[in-house]
Amino acid sequence: MGGASDAGGTRDSGQAKGGRRAQLEHTGLRHGWTTGACATAATTAAYTALLTGEFPDPVTITLPRGQTPSFALAAEELTGECAMAGVVKDAGDDPDVTHGALIRATVRRLPAGSGVVFAAGPGVGTVTRPGLPLPVGEAAVNPVPRRMMREHVAEVAARHGGAGDVEITLSVDHGAEIARSTWNPRLGILGGLSILGTTGIVVPYSCSAWIDSIRRGVDVARAAGRTHVAGCTGSTSEKTVVTEYGLPEDALLDMGDFAGAVLKYLRRHPVDRLTICGGFAKLSKLAAGHLDLHSGRSQVDKGFLAELARLGGADEALAAAVADANTGLAALQLCQAAGTPLGDLVAARARDEALAVLRGAPVAVDVICVDRAGTVVGRSSTR
Repeated sequence: MGGASDAGGTRDSGQAKGGRRAQLEHTGLRHGWTTGACATAATTAAYTALLTGEFPDPVTITLPRGQTPSFALAAEELTGECAMAGVVKDAGDDPDVTHGALIRATVRRLPAGSGVVFAAGPGVGTVTRPGLPLPVGEAAVNPVPRRMMREHVAEVAARHGGAGDVEITLSVDHGAEIARSTWNPRLGILGGLSILGTTGIVVPYSCSAWIDSIRRGVDVARAAGRTHVAGCTGSTSEKTVVTEYGLPEDALLDMGDFAGAVLKYLRRHPVDRLTICGGFAKLSKLAAGHLDLHSGRSQVDKGFLAELARLGGADEALAAAVADANTGLAALQLCQAAGTPLGDLVAARARDEALAVLRGAPVAVDVICVDRAGTVVGRSSTR
């Protein structure tokens, strides 16, 4: 929920110590820390200060897989029954929208037996639609970060003689503004960012947050009773789908390059109908069997397009020209001029590939190919 594939902020001296040493062996890229890990570190420091009068700096936490990173504090305040600590998120070398954000945890004592209660402060969103892993009205703090914070509160309480009954109010400086660049508004998370993370570690360019947002988008659509959803590669294709079918916002899945993520999740959580809409070149990759449509991980196969053109009646001269075309769009334009329905052939083959991934799940599929202006240049049937 909300952190995928957007440009990050600036680095800050409050980043986690040791973060620069966390390297990905196969790429040399530096790991970072999730908002959930940062919130847990801030909570641990704040509750420790509430019980002892001193903020641990740096503060060390234990992540779900056993790593024990230390985080420097960027902010701290102790006043009576409340303590606040802040940690600046370091996303490593991942282009994360929340990189550089200051994540604050304010911990307040509660009456005995209250347990740990979470609240959304400025810059942290609130859930307003069903379908997410949190009830409507709850602070957008995901289940794993909640568990991490509860466990660390219990550890601090045991170490320093506390009861462990606290309210944790999480906030993110400028979080409401940052959240506009995430899926949160579409998912019904209003007012700010989500506190995320299942491992505590951000793996550069893993795109896990984007894929998780696709899954949550399907969940929200299903909870809203939507029977027709659309996986779109970008804003142009989204506009086309809205024009074609009048779909509401919560039925639009920002698929981007991750066609496989949409199809595999719908295989387990089906809806009645899926429309896949995107640029001709990207969907030609799906037609050729690629489930990741990113230019760095799959390429337009002009030889494959030439074979499709032959199936559509192209002579050998046209097929050769398609195979030699500079771009997928150029290949399409050659076929359009000759009256060969390459766009429809790509859409039909892409639909076949989608159905193969769905493996018989009860989802009707149609595919629409568009050009850069959003003009429909190919479509499949739904049967």
